[in-house]
Amino acid sequence: MGRRNPWLKTYAALVYAVLFAPIVVLILFSFNDSKRNFVWQGFTFRWYPELFDDLNGGEIGQALAVTLQVAVVSVIVTTILGTLLGLGLARMRSRRAAAASDTLILLPMVTPEIVMGISLLLFFSLLFRANGSILQITIAHIAFSISYVAILVRSRAVSLDPRMEEAARDLGAGPRQAFFHVTLPLIAPAVAAGALLAFALSFDDLIITSFNAGVGSSTLPLYIYSRIRFGVTPEINAISTIVVVGTGIVVLLATWISSRRSGRRKAAAAAG
Repeated sequence: MGRRNPWLKTYAALVYAVLFAPIVVLILFSFNDSKRNFVWQGFTFRWYPELFDDLNGGEIGQALAVTLQVAVVSVIVTTILGTLLGLGLARMRSRRAAAASDTLILLPMVTPEIVMGISLLLFFSLLFRANGSILQITIAHIAFSISYVAILVRSRAVSLDPRMEEAARDLGAGPRQAFFHVTLPLIAPAVAAGALLAFALSFDDLIITSFNAGVGSSTLPLYIYSRIRFGVTPEINAISTIVVVGTGIVVLLATWISSRRSGRRKAAAAAG
């Protein structure tokens, strides 16, 4: 085996430092005893109890409730529709149709969020005469999250052996039984990873949500953004830290589920 290039390690370390240094600073100043940012006056935990007190009936609590409501509904609908779409894409026999479908499903992922937000705002305004609501935010989140679930499920479904489902059908299982007892367990890790990713995307979204929110439908990212216009306070740092940690746990869990399933599949293939 060749020697590893130390410069590549140094470069990778610098990249990670640039990526995570702002997050580390944010977390550090959430424990600052001073209300003024960038003026360190000592270590304290007092902002977190005050934040949890504000969650009980305060504006932060209302924003968090809206965020969770939108995220849960969005995840349920997105997971179902994205799973079915991913399976449909994986079973396409025409290469041209599959290529065209892949392009269309990737389009919402590569479209700038500000363009996506404006287009959804115009769509709701023209079709439903709506000017912002929780339902509107939920539909918007479903629209941009389906692609992520569909791609994850499709990548897993493409590697499945179609003979397994055919064998179940030959043994007397109906289409529904074959799906729930054979296909769904095999793609379950990809479905779970897609659902967790969709939750993280919905929970953290700001730009698309800002175009589709109305009175009484402010989410937690919108609340944080409205507060930092008057200056970043330790309370904002504290709630931002909780959001970052929570989102990181969800993303890591989704990655762990996907990688664990992939490792098991490779081990089974090597043993066979």
